[in-house]
Amino acid sequence: MKVAIFDTHSFEREILESAASGKHELLFLDVRLSEQTAILAAGMDVACLFANDSGSPEVLKKLSDQGIKHLALRSAGYNHVNLEAASSLGLKVANVPEYSPYSVAEHTVAMILALNRKLIRANQRIRELNFSLDGLVGFDLNGRTVGVVGLGRIGSVVAKILHGFGCRILGFDTAPNTDLTNRYGVRYVDIDTICRESDILTLHTPLTEDTRHLVNAERLALMKPGVMLINTSRGGLVDTKAVIQSLKRRHVGYLGIDVYEEEAGLFFEDHSGEDMLQDDIISRLMTFKNVLITSHQAFLTATALSNIAETTMQNISAWESGENSPNDLIL
Repeated sequence: MKVAIFDTHSFEREILESAASGKHELLFLDVRLSEQTAILAAGMDVACLFANDSGSPEVLKKLSDQGIKHLALRSAGYNHVNLEAASSLGLKVANVPEYSPYSVAEHTVAMILALNRKLIRANQRIRELNFSLDGLVGFDLNGRTVGVVGLGRIGSVVAKILHGFGCRILGFDTAPNTDLTNRYGVRYVDIDTICRESDILTLHTPLTEDTRHLVNAERLALMKPGVMLINTSRGGLVDTKAVIQSLKRRHVGYLGIDVYEEEAGLFFEDHSGEDMLQDDIISRLMTFKNVLITSHQAFLTATALSNIAETTMQNISAWESGENSPNDLIL
């Protein structure tokens, strides 16, 4: 099959080519998929989308008009694709439901440790020959209460790791898993209880209409003073403006984000040559010393990249054989 791979990055080209094994013709495109760039898929069979590509009804219609019959997502999340519109156009859509829950879970815990022990600030001081310890006091994770919102593949690994640190784990999920309770002592509670009791709150739930701005001004007000908030899931889970206000009041004590609601066109790109950053919200977040931002890199391990590429090509090969992929989102 002929595959137009949108929003391609240098770290994934060789891995995608290796996974294709010469079975498919790959067209690598640096640009993100949009209404303006959809025409670049003309004459191809498959459009391959990354996390910040647009799968709006308008974009899908243009892809369909170019002859595209299949959408292969290089991500687990698919909230950026309008599945109803895809179905009406007869487009097949498949995602990568699991690539490495450990990659995101381990990045989550790395953010918790870096924020708690102020590792970024400490390293910057050392580089300036300042070996003072003032202002670098952290806290023991042992005995702290961690709220894990969403205990699927990733959230379960987070619970496992933090249980090893001696943390008390609270969980919120629509489908409680008794195995996690038996293994790691996870106590399932409602969302407001998890906000009130957690010292650290970490988000690992999909973005839906029900979960959009799950963390808002009202829930932030329920949280303990000095709470640590971590989001490595989807930017839209958090009302960023409300979090900024809470940071200014010093109610939220630490914020770690690997995702951002308006990250399209910002994350994954090099803006170092620009005079100033155009996003006022992310610019404001960067002024806080107790905020750690990474550019949607939690998934970025060699294992995860290989799994994403292999599953993506398996999805495409299934379609080429006239079969459904086990990862089809539209049947």
